[in-house]
Amino acid sequence: MIKKVFKQMLAAQIVSAMTVMLCMLVDSIMIGRFLGEQSMTAYGLATPVLLIFAAFGSMLSAGIQVMCGKTMGSGDIKATNACFSASVLLAAAVSVVGVAIVLIFTDPICVLLGAERGTEVFSLTADYLRGFIIGAPAFIFAQIMIPYMQISGNRTRLVVAVVAMTVGDIVFDILNVFLLEWGTLGMGLASSLSYYIAFVIGIAYFFKKNCMFKFGFSLVKGKTCALLLKYGIPTVINQISLVLLVFVLNQILLNVGGTSAVAAYSVISTVGNICYCVGSGVASVALLLSSIFYSDEDKTELRALVKTMTFYAVVLDAGLIVVVLLAAYPLIALFLADVPDIAVTGLRLFSLSLLPCSLNTVYKNYLQGVNKARFTQIISVAQNFAFTAVFAFLLSRFLGTTGVWLGFLCGESLTLAMIVAVVWIKNKKVSFTATAFSLLPEQFGAQEGDYFETTIDTVEGVVGASAGAAEFCSAHDESPRNTTMISLCIEEMAANIVKHGFHKDNKPHSVDIRLLYKDGRRVIRIRDNCVNFDPINYLELHKTDDPTAHIGIRMVMKMVKSANYVNSLGLNNLTLVL
Repeated sequence: MIKKVFKQMLAAQIVSAMTVMLCMLVDSIMIGRFLGEQSMTAYGLATPVLLIFAAFGSMLSAGIQVMCGKTMGSGDIKATNACFSASVLLAAAVSVVGVAIVLIFTDPICVLLGAERGTEVFSLTADYLRGFIIGAPAFIFAQIMIPYMQISGNRTRLVVAVVAMTVGDIVFDILNVFLLEWGTLGMGLASSLSYYIAFVIGIAYFFKKNCMFKFGFSLVKGKTCALLLKYGIPTVINQISLVLLVFVLNQILLNVGGTSAVAAYSVISTVGNICYCVGSGVASVALLLSSIFYSDEDKTELRALVKTMTFYAVVLDAGLIVVVLLAAYPLIALFLADVPDIAVTGLRLFSLSLLPCSLNTVYKNYLQGVNKARFTQIISVAQNFAFTAVFAFLLSRFLGTTGVWLGFLCGESLTLAMIVAVVWIKNKKVSFTATAFSLLPEQFGAQEGDYFETTIDTVEGVVGASAGAAEFCSAHDESPRNTTMISLCIEEMAANIVKHGFHKDNKPHSVDIRLLYKDGRRVIRIRDNCVNFDPINYLELHKTDDPTAHIGIRMVMKMVKSANYVNSLGLNNLTLVL
């Protein structure tokens, strides 16, 4: 089922990863084509500020994915709502403080970014920042809404919000260029308005009666906020590293190529940010799923996740590299009327770094989900700043701007080599298997032989699952009575799902059954991708019905010590402790 879930989430996550980047792409195209090189340079200098706000949004988003992955995996709805409430208040606080700082200290910030006072570039940079910053609250909230809508299965709403945002930005930019003529200020305002469009579409879900997340001031605790920020720290380190890299490369390019080189880098980084959305989309899915499976101590699914995320990262980015290599000239022409060779060459060389970058990013997010934050942080700094900046600086001494573009490939490749070396050292052997790269301790989860797993996609599979469970119980010296009880429990619940869930639509469905012995407990986990159905709540609603009604569910619930149901990622998850 992991492959199906991953594939279902991936498209929406890639599109939602473009929430910030699409507006930046549209702005840079319109600025480059209609406002000229000076405006493009100003846009490039302003980019670090944009990325800082994106960093805070990404930090909260990542913290939500890790924290909700743990709480949803354990079925703790109260803790999930506490996370939701804390993230909303933190996003509001960051938005208010950030907007105030940029509006009050616009001029000093422009100087810090490299714009010289009294120049046209300085005023253009200040104008763009003032226009863009008004939309900061909207795009920060848009970023934190993404994981919640993924968890609740509202993927279509995500896509609609991003599409509406993009169309809105294009319309507002055209109005600015041909009617209002407000320059870079108008471009920044256009982005702000389009972010609010996405925000309004997304937030509508959270006011619905069936929204699974509930806000409450009483749920917000200091510990919850601290955990949320803690889980997001690896991501903010990643984003801050990117901000530092953009700043350093801007300075290097000013020295070796002047403002033309900075303008070329603005175009390359904008196209690159869109390309990065493929890898970051795969990585975001990996982060959420690894958090859930790690909380569930399901090493089988974690190993399957390592294989799946690596496959998609390689296939998608290999195809993307081919596209960028072939379409480099027309891509640059979208932004600049006079297409400079420096930009075309730079984009082609940069594209070669996309595959190792995607592998690094995906694996880094997986590590974050399985509580290896320190390794994640090391990868972020190495990948997004240290290695790339050092290579760019050294190679630029000999190759000029070409050396800067090659710095991306060299930095990402060295980071990937470092990751592989660390994995081999941790495993004390050379291995490229999913088991090696999952980096799970030997004592993690149920040990081999202590669990039984199977997938059901037909009526006949129900009988096979029940028989397999009985055989597993007998092999573990379970009493005949308990063996019968466990196999009957699995048969009843699986049969109900197949009978009532498989034929609700024309989509393919399956049921994952997992029976494990751990810490003296017998635990059954049943996961399916059918319509939402909570058997615990259903039985509660029908407790006054005829005792002979719903006999299968009643019988199972009498067998168990505890039962927990949660719907996440569009999957029904039922855990029974016997």
